[in-house]
Amino acid sequence: MKPGNKVKRIEGVLAPVITPFRSDYSPDAERFVRHCRWLLKSGCAGLAVFGTNSEANSMSVAEKRKLLEALVAGGVPAATLMPGTGHCALSDSIEMTRAAVELGCAGVLMLPPFYYKGVSDEGLYRNFAEVIERVGDERLSLYLYHIPPVAQVAITLPLIERLLSKYPGIVAGVKDSSGEWPNTKAMLDNFAKSGFDVFAGSEVFLLDNMRHGGKGCITATGNINPGPISNVYKNWRSTEADKLQAGITATRKIVQKQPMIPALKSAVAHFGNDPQWRTCRPPLVELTSAQEEELIRDLKAAGFSMPGLNS
Repeated sequence: MKPGNKVKRIEGVLAPVITPFRSDYSPDAERFVRHCRWLLKSGCAGLAVFGTNSEANSMSVAEKRKLLEALVAGGVPAATLMPGTGHCALSDSIEMTRAAVELGCAGVLMLPPFYYKGVSDEGLYRNFAEVIERVGDERLSLYLYHIPPVAQVAITLPLIERLLSKYPGIVAGVKDSSGEWPNTKAMLDNFAKSGFDVFAGSEVFLLDNMRHGGKGCITATGNINPGPISNVYKNWRSTEADKLQAGITATRKIVQKQPMIPALKSAVAHFGNDPQWRTCRPPLVELTSAQEEELIRDLKAAGFSMPGLNS
């Protein structure tokens, strides 16, 4: 392992940043940098770029590397970044992870290889271990990404335990997007005391996660509602915490009535007065005009806004 000083771990609210595309479906680095800067200014502690809501698996490694470099060149601190680097191809995971470490990113968020289903913990262990060994850099902080509703490949408690015992300090935590609070709680109960950082995959579970020793959340709606979600994180010990949590849960429910990724893009397009943001890369498609009208109407009725988005 190459020695090196680790970047401080991120705690708080992270957004899996939506990716803007031009009309020819090429990634739009300028809009991407602008949105990332707004997110950091508006309450996000970090940016989980190239997550599920980033349409990351519709992009090539080369496209993602270029965007990552554009962020750092555009003044987004590398220490705020936790890019998704897990791919079906081991070599792609290694390349992307190495690039993130060399840029000085705070960590990487790694999907299991998800194309083959029913794979063993042994196979998954080998995948993660190979990435860690071949990147070979002590600066690496690797966060496991458990999202069985989408990946259909689970990261089990025994797998976490095995990785932690072999790579303590490098295997840094998990994003649990199971949507099952008992699973998140089991991760917290088993590993939080050993320096393993557990992030809920939705702000719906943020308050519960904090009360049981978690470190925050990595959440889709962080893209459009970073301030109020961050407010729950900052005030989770206060007497107002349950009321604040109810507010962000209500906003989440409005958004997830629509397909999530195009809904987030429609919200940014509308409140930022920038129609180009609506574009999704195939196979995803934009909201219909009826879906967008319902979304914006419901958000406005709830008093929702995105302050400073145009500035």
